[in-house]
Amino acid sequence: MTVSSAPGKVYLLGEHAVVYGEPAVLCAIERRATVTATARDDDRIRVQARDLTIDGFSVEYGDGVVDETADIDVPHPLVEAAVGYVDGAIEQVREIVDDSTGFTITIESDIPLGAGLGSSAAVVVAAIDAATREMGVELAPEEIADRAYRVEHDVQDGQASRADTFCSAMGGTVRVEGVDCQTIEESPRLPLVIGYDGGAGDTGALVAGVRGLKDEYDFAADTVRAIGDAVRTGERALADENRQEFGRLMDFNHGLLSALGVSSRSLDAMVWAARDAGALGAKLTGAGGGGCIVALDPTPDTETALQYTPGCEEAFRAELDRDGVRVESE
Repeated sequence: MTVSSAPGKVYLLGEHAVVYGEPAVLCAIERRATVTATARDDDRIRVQARDLTIDGFSVEYGDGVVDETADIDVPHPLVEAAVGYVDGAIEQVREIVDDSTGFTITIESDIPLGAGLGSSAAVVVAAIDAATREMGVELAPEEIADRAYRVEHDVQDGQASRADTFCSAMGGTVRVEGVDCQTIEESPRLPLVIGYDGGAGDTGALVAGVRGLKDEYDFAADTVRAIGDAVRTGERALADENRQEFGRLMDFNHGLLSALGVSSRSLDAMVWAARDAGALGAKLTGAGGGGCIVALDPTPDTETALQYTPGCEEAFRAELDRDGVRVESE
């Protein structure tokens, strides 16, 4: 039996624009997906998800899918995507190890599904690592990141970036621009607060919506480029440990994302609650449409304000996780 885990993430700056080759800065947070892989005596593969806000989700593979059940409390597109990520992770493992050997993998996660915190990337990264290790193969984190990206790229119809999977595999703070993925070794710890509305956005639909705007309107394409410019300016503020400037750029980034139609009433309400409480900056994180916001505040005021904001289901501190994918036990 092998147990591996991988962290979730927040976008500090740059989501959506990163799909078009603009830079993005992300950091891993101390919420993780954990995957247990156990070799079997037959060639079958069984996957069970115990906690992805999908209760009782299981898939068994043999001569095709022989069992697939889900008692769900999230939208069906998210379930279809979850199955796609599982399928993709299994395919990546089968490319590496002898396909005559079966295994069972069990997925547990404290990262909400579809909320903008990188749940799918963390699950795929941890699953590839746990299953290949159980089969006697150890992959470098960079290869795991690349293979996990291929899975997200397929599930999201070619509209994924490398950002989520690279951040989950490597941990810490990372910068992604096209195929150029780097860790930021000297990045300071930021006082981050997460607000979660209990919902989820459809990543594929939201990314496609931005693509449609960008293709139709020159000013939408300019908005995407402006997000990239905000990221580049934010990198300098981050290097200078200028929290005030970085927070202003987070606010600016949220406004640009709202203009592209990927925010929501609940996300905007949480963003404004954080700002009114004195946060240095606040923005949605991830694809949008629902899910999470991230705020920059060293005081307890933002977390308290979010707890009393209508539509906010949960508020918590997000500590930087410098570990990427890691083995919990073998």
